Amino acid sequence: MSYGALSANAVRALNLGARLGGFYHDTGEGGISPHHLEHGGDLVWELGSAYFGARDRQGRFDPRRFADQAQRPQVRMIEIKLSQGAKPGHGGVLPAAKVTEEIARIRGVAPHRDCISPRAHATFSTPLEMLEFAARLRELSGGKPVGIKLCVGQPHEPFAICKAMLASGILLDFIVVDGAEGGTGAAPLELSDWVGMPLTEGLILMRNALVGSGLNGEVRLAASGKIYSGMGLARNLAIGADWCNAARAFMMSVGCIQAMRCHLGTCPTGVTSHLPGRVRGLVPEVPGPRAARSHRKTVEALAEIVAATGFSHPREL
Repeated sequence: MSYGALSANAVRALNLGARLGGFYHDTGEGGISPHHLEHGGDLVWELGSAYFGARDRQGRFDPRRFADQAQRPQVRMIEIKLSQGAKPGHGGVLPAAKVTEEIARIRGVAPHRDCISPRAHATFSTPLEMLEFAARLRELSGGKPVGIKLCVGQPHEPFAICKAMLASGILLDFIVVDGAEGGTGAAPLELSDWVGMPLTEGLILMRNALVGSGLNGEVRLAASGKIYSGMGLARNLAIGADWCNAARAFMMSVGCIQAMRCHLGTCPTGVTSHLPGRVRGLVPEVPGPRAARSHRKTVEALAEIVAATGFSHPREL
């Protein structure tokens, strides 16, 4: 949900929907923009390998800038992005045509030049170092929950993370498992099709690692990757997720028609374009409530499935 990848009006609409619907809005790795703050919806700040919004002039992590943003009351959690399902092991790319003066200022980069995230974080390179970084972010944010997001690539990765938590005593507050079927119209096609584990396999591995290490009750687990229905929620909660994230479904609720022009800036509905004529057609006050209704109806569908099983709460799945 990065501002830059999405237009200002799309970000406004999604945040309005989050406030009306009582759910949170993930910032994406592009940093916190004024458009994320305009309607007062809860935010999860996603911090990627480029540390947008929390970097110095050389692109290194800046603790002071991070603390200034993280301590905003609207920011409820911090999510360290290790990888995403659409392009695991590949840094994000915002083409020069979409790097406006405003976006460059928010991200802390040069305007009108390709904005490329590194493939890996510079502040850590091992699971133990990652946990120390997470503990530092928790302290700088005033004690807010800190977790990670990753698309599992190899079976040893979930076990290495759990082993590091046991060895260090530093626990993540949550882990988001992103499936390889997660997508964006701007991802390299071969990575989207062939790299990373599908959500079901990755989620089972991570859940088993948490159970086997005795951390299942301590570290929350979330699922992400082409989840758009009540059945999608039920299936992933049954596997062991505590909650589910969705991007594609909410983008469609505010106007995305999957034209696959995200990286070109010519999105016909103004969701991923910065061309004034296209963005003007997306009026946040119209699709914002629609996003909230979409969320509500999806949760109602989950409730129907839970009731049909004879349970009284989704956690019983």
